[in-house]
Amino acid sequence: MLEDSKEKNKNEEEQSFAELFEEFSKGVNETLQLGDKVIGKIISIGKENVFIETGTKIDGVVDRAELLDENQELPYKKGDILDLYVVAYDGGEIRLSKTFSGAGSIRIVEEAFEKAVPVEGKIKNEIKGGFHVEIMGKRAFCPISQIDLRYVENPSEYVGDTFPFLITQFEEDGKNIVVSRRKLLEKELEKQKQAFFQEIRVDTELEGQVTKIMPYGAFIEFLPGIEGMIHLSEMSWSRIDRPEQVLSTGDRVKVKVIGIGDGKRPGDKKLSLSIKQVTGDPWVGVKEIVHVNDSLKGKVTRCAKFGAFVEIAPGIEGLVHISEMSYTKRVLRVEDVVHEGDTVSVVVKEIDMENRRISLSMKDAEGDPWVDIENKYSLGQVLNGSIEKKERFGYFVSLEPGITGLLPKSRIDGSAKSSDLDKLREGDLIPVIVERIDPNERKISLAPADAADADDWKQYSKDSGSSIGSLGEKLRRAMKEKNG
Repeated sequence: MLEDSKEKNKNEEEQSFAELFEEFSKGVNETLQLGDKVIGKIISIGKENVFIETGTKIDGVVDRAELLDENQELPYKKGDILDLYVVAYDGGEIRLSKTFSGAGSIRIVEEAFEKAVPVEGKIKNEIKGGFHVEIMGKRAFCPISQIDLRYVENPSEYVGDTFPFLITQFEEDGKNIVVSRRKLLEKELEKQKQAFFQEIRVDTELEGQVTKIMPYGAFIEFLPGIEGMIHLSEMSWSRIDRPEQVLSTGDRVKVKVIGIGDGKRPGDKKLSLSIKQVTGDPWVGVKEIVHVNDSLKGKVTRCAKFGAFVEIAPGIEGLVHISEMSYTKRVLRVEDVVHEGDTVSVVVKEIDMENRRISLSMKDAEGDPWVDIENKYSLGQVLNGSIEKKERFGYFVSLEPGITGLLPKSRIDGSAKSSDLDKLREGDLIPVIVERIDPNERKISLAPADAADADDWKQYSKDSGSSIGSLGEKLRRAMKEKNG
């Protein structure tokens, strides 16, 4: 009895499909059948329907709402070509759709499988290994790997959504139905890739997402499976050593296509990209923003043995040679003065547009301590200095930052306190007398400030009206008289 009932239901389903097919076939070209794919041109767009040329005497109709994009806008115009499927025939119209939907007999489901017609399915719940999907009132299974193009981290996000699916397995008279959304997405992606590569040109500007960062550059994705690479040298006009200095995974960036080559697979292209060329070359018009003798602040981008590179404007770097780092101390290592990332004050000394080089000076920015040196010190002046360095020929004595005088060995040996002076170490304070000043050579000669000689030096140092030359002559006469 039960078997008779099953057989009866099966016969009714088959009859229902036969009747549906017979009705559909009336007035339609014999070569166009239920489930057939129609590649047709849009001939008219109405408020609710879009009319498609089917290649038969009867035009096709598809619901306008089915063709809207995610922004609820129609991305098509008259003359565009669409891929649709025949789903019904009603009153002299061929009904077209992207998918089969609604309740239908198991035979219609099987027909969709055999003809590879997409069907609409709703994800009911998450199950082991995938999802329970309801298609045309029938239960189907979608493996988790077939629900999307990407790896699925949170399957529950898909539950309740409705998508088009392709039936990939139909067994046991519909008791075992397997579907895939991924296969449809891959087909759609292939169309998008073809359209993308047909339109792309060198100098095209695009927006994409950073998907992977490597030591030599970063990969930018525009569509799933469509990406290009930005080399480290094309990330910024400023000097950078690592992509992470300007980019992070997930960032959305604007890029310019600077090269197109053949990819690994036929039809694919390899895109070379640039971020810095979107904004343009900062050296164009650099003379309008940077001038010789300008005092600026900049960031140290790199230290080398011969100096430090300083960015004084976005993408504009200059070099502070080691000899231009300080008036106040002798610089043997760049790192003794500055480090990468430091903000420093500089003066522009020279601009070489042809070679894109700018010479900078830090010491000019801090000021030359030798300027107006004749008003700072006078011959015979007694003061305390600090021994900067002891050499075989004498002591270098620091009078102030950037001003160092020489106390000759001969003057030390002639001092009444020579033994005490010999015991002094670098960094110790020492009383000295200014004996000679040479501003042009940046030299100051010193003598020990022995108590016995100090008064003689002091009396001549009070003669503020005398020039260095005349004062020096008086000092020489005074020393001659003293000695004999």
